[in-house]
Order: sequence, then structure tokens, then C-alpha cells
Amino acid sequence: MRRASIVVIFNILCVLAGLWPAAATQPMRLFELLTPDSVLRWINTYRAKPDPAGVPEVVKALSRMGAFKDPEAAGPYIGFIAGVIAANPERAEALIGKMFPLPEENHWVIVRAIAYSAHPDWKHLMRLYAPRMPTRQVMIQKYLTNQLPTLFQIASRRAPTTGERVSYYFSYDTYFGDGKKTGRREELEPTPELLDTYWGYYFATGRYRPISRIIAMLPFANDTNSIELLTLGNMAKFTLASNAVRDYRLLSMLKQANQQQPKAVTVVLKDVIHAAETVETSRLRKEALASMEELRRKGPAYRRDVSRWGQIGLGALSLGCIGAAAVGQIALGLPCVVGGAMTQAGLRYWETQQ
Repeated sequence: MRRASIVVIFNILCVLAGLWPAAATQPMRLFELLTPDSVLRWINTYRAKPDPAGVPEVVKALSRMGAFKDPEAAGPYIGFIAGVIAANPERAEALIGKMFPLPEENHWVIVRAIAYSAHPDWKHLMRLYAPRMPTRQVMIQKYLTNQLPTLFQIASRRAPTTGERVSYYFSYDTYFGDGKKTGRREELEPTPELLDTYWGYYFATGRYRPISRIIAMLPFANDTNSIELLTLGNMAKFTLASNAVRDYRLLSMLKQANQQQPKAVTVVLKDVIHAAETVETSRLRKEALASMEELRRKGPAYRRDVSRWGQIGLGALSLGCIGAAAVGQIALGLPCVVGGAMTQAGLRYWETQQ
């Protein structure tokens, strides 16, 4: 059921990508912004003729439309507001001030946009407007004390390999460690929401930095273990190509970036560039849906490779299960038969689970 819903999300995001054709020559006027979709189109045309003075009214209009009710769907708007703050550092204080008054339930939007802006003095802006957002003091303090990540602090996420899973399974810390991780900074997890946020930032600024983060998501398009990462990678791939079809500046960025990327990125990025130059975005969408269906049908690659674990020694696996049971940690990713040997039947059972 979960995987089916992700396919639905992918289709919805593909439709949304259609709302983001590259910048048109005639930007929409503010009085024409009646729906969130029309605002998305206005946002996309913004960099052709920037109008920072009009952004506070757009923020208020989005608030009235209820566009900020679902944080997971507000990514493009958050990224755009953050990008406008970043692109207008000298006017940022005045622009933010004109976004008020807003209903207090939408104050989180201003807090996050300021933190995500990468403005050289964003913490000063946060402190300046903190008194006007009394219900968001916890969120504000967490950003000010670096307990919440900002936009370009992104985790390098990938599904663990078979070897890493086995290593985890036999690790002493897995069963007897205190579970604490030290020295790890907070980072944003790669998600469709984050992808949307980077696009919003790009539409406001036309800068390469958010595009570089989207490019970094491209290897997920070949992930064979996680349907979430596979979906995200294909959305990064599809939206880059769709926007680069008519945004020649973006296409130029992609070509230049392709000369400096690791192999896992260039393999996918070359396909993005080719699809943009030949206007074959529909092919990317079909291939994405096919790869998602294959992963759904066959299951993750690490499950398909699990039979190799039998070479490690069934007795050792059984002892590991007993050790896990002793500390109440049975659910470690392998079927454990406590009190008896791990059998080939058990391995076959694991292989068949989806």
C-alpha cells in the first residue's frame, strides 16, 4: 500500500513539474494570482523579471489560500521566500517586515525561510523578528543554536549495502551499545519536500547552489533498495530535464556541472542533458515508473542477495539471534529462530518477504 501511494505521489509531482516550465517572457501580474497553481507559475517566471517588492503580498496571498497548511506541500514557497531574502540582502529586513501581519499558524514559514535563506546575517534577522512570532520561540531558538539544519545541510543518504547490513548485524554495539551517536550534526534528509524547496530557491535566485543539491540526488534514480530514494532520484532527474528543456541557462549549468561530478552522478546527468536537448522528458517519466514497478515486484536488492549470507555460517547467525534476544532486540532485519538453528527454510522465508 505504501509503495502504491509513492507511485501516486510521483505522478502528482510530474504534474506539478508541468507547472514549472522555464521562465516565460511575460510574467504574470500580481492581481492574477488567485490559486496556489497560479502562484507557482508566477514564481517560475519571477527570475525573468524579479519583483522583490511584490513578494510580501504574494506571501500574504498564499496564506489566505491555505498554501501553508501542509508543510510537506509548501516546499516551493518556502524555498522561494528564502531565495528572495538571499538575493536581496540589503532589502531583506524591510521585505520580511512587510510579510506581516500573518496568522500565527503560518509564522513557521517566515522562521524557516529566514533560516534557509543563507543570508549573511540571517541570525540577526531571526532575532529581530522573533518578538513578532511568540508561538515559534522553540523553533527559533533551535535554529539560532544550530539544533535544526539549514537548507544546504543535507544528509548523504543511501540504503545500506548487503555487507553493511551484515556488519551491523554482527556488531557488538548493535546489541550492547548505548545507541548514542556523537559528533553528528543535524542534517536534512533528502525528500520530495526538500527537492521542491531547492527548486523554489532556484526560481527566486537563478543560482547554481540549489541546482547542485538537486544534481546530488540523481544517483538515487538507480537505487535498488529503497522505493523512497528511487522516487526522489527520478523526480530530481525528471524536473531537471523538464525545466532545462526551455531554460537554456539551466541547461548550460548542467553541462558545466557534468564535467566535475563523480561517475554515479554523470551517468544520470548525461541522460538528463540528452533528454532536455531532445525534449524526451516523457521517456524519463516512463522509465521512472517502470523502475519503480520493478522494485515493487522484485523487492529490494539486499533481500535478493540475502541467500549469500548463508555462506557466512548459519550457526553464527543463530548465535547472533540469541544475543539479540537476550537484550530484547529481535527485530534486526533477519528472521531469528531463537533456541534452534537458523535453517535454509528461514533464509527462503526472508527472501520471499516484500
